[in-house]
Amino acid sequence: MASRPGRRVAIVAGLRTPFVKSGTAFKDLSALELGRQVVSELVQRAEIPASAIDQLVFGTVIPSVQMPNIAREIGLAAGLPKSMDAYSVTRACATSIQALTNAADAIALGEIDLAIVGGAEALSDVPISYSRPVAQAVVAASKGRNLMEKLQAFHEVSAKDLLPVAPAIAEYSTGLSMGESAEKMAKENGISREAQDAWAHRSHFLAAQAWEAGKFAKEVMRVVTGRNFDKVVAEDNIVRKDSKLDGYAKLKPVFDRRYGSITAGNASPLTDGAAALIICSEERARELGLKPLGFLRAYAYAAVDPAWQLLQAPAFSAPKALKRAGMKLSDIDLVEIHEAFAAQVLSNLQAWASKKFADQYLGGAGPIGEVPDEKINPRGGSISLGHPFGGTGARLVHQALRELADKDKNTALISVCAAGGLGAACILERN
Repeated sequence: MASRPGRRVAIVAGLRTPFVKSGTAFKDLSALELGRQVVSELVQRAEIPASAIDQLVFGTVIPSVQMPNIAREIGLAAGLPKSMDAYSVTRACATSIQALTNAADAIALGEIDLAIVGGAEALSDVPISYSRPVAQAVVAASKGRNLMEKLQAFHEVSAKDLLPVAPAIAEYSTGLSMGESAEKMAKENGISREAQDAWAHRSHFLAAQAWEAGKFAKEVMRVVTGRNFDKVVAEDNIVRKDSKLDGYAKLKPVFDRRYGSITAGNASPLTDGAAALIICSEERARELGLKPLGFLRAYAYAAVDPAWQLLQAPAFSAPKALKRAGMKLSDIDLVEIHEAFAAQVLSNLQAWASKKFADQYLGGAGPIGEVPDEKINPRGGSISLGHPFGGTGARLVHQALRELADKDKNTALISVCAAGGLGAACILERN
């Protein structure tokens, strides 16, 4: 049986905020505040002494220019020891998977014993910048010795230069947005509009069922919000509790209005939220009296040409993670796959099962196989629950471990596609 080198890494606790549509319940909160609340609450619930935390590894995909190292600011804002190490990571939608594996490697090597990992995103609070001519003029004006010199710095700035610049929504290398790239995948892989809508309905239906059954009670905290911190948000506000399949067919395509199949209904929405995990060595868990939810058995990352199929890298990272774990897909009890778009999920699953794909791209290793429907995202996924870029990975890990416990199963595969043509996968086990 294959295993990671070094000490075994346990996941002992997890928590997330509700995930809410951007511009709604969390519109007055920053990523820092969301991260602070989830980390502070997680430490209290886990009942671990703050002095036991060696490191905080946290990430956000759309960072604030005022706080480029959000991990350090969250640690300080949450009242954790000022001597605690903290650094930030980013890997697009797989950011908190990166946080997890970075800290896990440090634990396995004996560099640290216990860490908090996760991510936060506040797309209601995106940084807005200005053009380079304006930036250069501002710098020059700051050096002006009098009002005339300060005004002179703006002499060559045009009205067009004064337009604000929002964070890019397109791949820098290709000029295509993630939605346009997903539309390209749907066409090239033969993923129908009907199949995408059916997957979206499935996601909302299962998420609504899970909320109704109280399955998120141990995963989701209450968040205090509002300009005067006078409101409480207790659950996700994106889930369609009355989802009906025929309703999705009425929505118009967004990225290719004439021939497209991707709509607002079969894609994940812009989302605010945060999620975090506590991980430690197996020995440290015993010392602190902590019962592990599970263990990280293996992980892998992969990358593809963004101009090819931007969100298809999980077709490479998942086989690699399984090989490192010494496992087959048939050994896996649960698959939690990030739902950026229904078209992407269906493309990834199709590639995993395709002999043609394996022969062409995996060196003849053979396909990893098909995943039975009942094993995939049984509590819904990012289409229904939401997708705060930095926090989704930690949500997937914690949700998978809770589901395994509920069903008394042992192993899970986590799969995440990410901007830039990146993919992440990790294998979890309870025993």
